[in-house]
Amino acid sequence: MAKKIFTYKGRTVEELKMMDLKELSTVLPSRLRRHIKRGFTDKEKNLLKKIRAKKGNIETHCREMIVLPEMIGMTIKVHSGKEFQPVIILEDMIGHVLGEFAQTRRRVQHNAPGIGATKSSGALSVR
Repeated sequence: MAKKIFTYKGRTVEELKMMDLKELSTVLPSRLRRHIKRGFTDKEKNLLKKIRAKKGNIETHCREMIVLPEMIGMTIKVHSGKEFQPVIILEDMIGHVLGEFAQTRRRVQHNAPGIGATKSSGALSVR
């Protein structure tokens, strides 16, 4: 059985890597195309320099950075508001934003109510 070749809007990963940002923006959705057209912020430019230099252990607060084809295979730690969560960049993530892969909210698990939380719990002895 042959391995399925990943394509993004009819283009392979190798073809996407050969494109410059202007060509790539024509393939991306409108929101990301406009983001590239307006230009990256200074923090995003610094992150892109680190990625192109292939530095290991990259940590960033730039949750709005677009996942580009040159990032494939890298592990980037994205800040979730409390800690840096490692995100391994795969082919399927092209055209998304880094913040989508580092969740900021966690599932809340409640326990039994505390003393004074309800009217009936006020009648309990504190001992």
